[in-house]
Amino acid sequence: MLDAWRLAVGTLTAIPARPPTTVDRRRASAAMVLAPAAVLPLGAAVTCVALAGHWLQLPVLVIALLAIGAVTLGNRAFHLDGLSDTVDGLAASYDRERSLLVMKSGTSGPAGVVAIVLVLGIQVAGLASLLSLPDWWQAAILAGIAVCASRAALVVCCARGVPAARADGLGSTYTQTVPVPVTVSVWALSAVVLAVTGAWAGLEWWRGALAAFVALAAVLAVVARTTRRFGGVTGDVFGASIEVALAAILVALT
Repeated sequence: MLDAWRLAVGTLTAIPARPPTTVDRRRASAAMVLAPAAVLPLGAAVTCVALAGHWLQLPVLVIALLAIGAVTLGNRAFHLDGLSDTVDGLAASYDRERSLLVMKSGTSGPAGVVAIVLVLGIQVAGLASLLSLPDWWQAAILAGIAVCASRAALVVCCARGVPAARADGLGSTYTQTVPVPVTVSVWALSAVVLAVTGAWAGLEWWRGALAAFVALAAVLAVVARTTRRFGGVTGDVFGASIEVALAAILVALT
């Protein structure tokens, strides 16, 4: 479990972590399950930025921009890079090999840039609306929880039955390692935590559970589409799924 924790923290955050002694599929599976907990520092950063911004009486939109910026800095924009590459691959061609080649190039095309702008815009707008709730400090904590819950997208990407698009890619170590019952359990727990925290922040009790359901549906759509087009998922799809999940959760909460 220690190796899995180091793998999760080192992969999903910019926090310095000792490398795991061994990386295998069993540890990769555990790392994906631990992903929501591994990014607790990023969730805490969002909460702290939101609280500090309110104390400084900054406009709520500025606070939301700074908070999303903190998350992006905290993961080296790794997931946004995956979002850009995935959308560029989907827009490039209906030829699988051509699409995978575009994704591997590392450059961002027009479709990828637009995707980043739209998804970041949705995240910022959703967070700004959430932070406008009367119970603002509870809403700040809920925003941090939302960041953590969005990382549950990874267990869907790595669920058994979801193939890897490349045999030699980053995703090949992680794909098909998480049992489906574990995937369901992680999302059920995310829904409960979001529902309880949302109710504490003044939302309807069902709003958090709905947010988890909407995010899960969005991630399933991304995974289904990329599997049809690429023959499976890649590390880029992992990042895209996380960013889409966070946007879906924040919109549903508002």
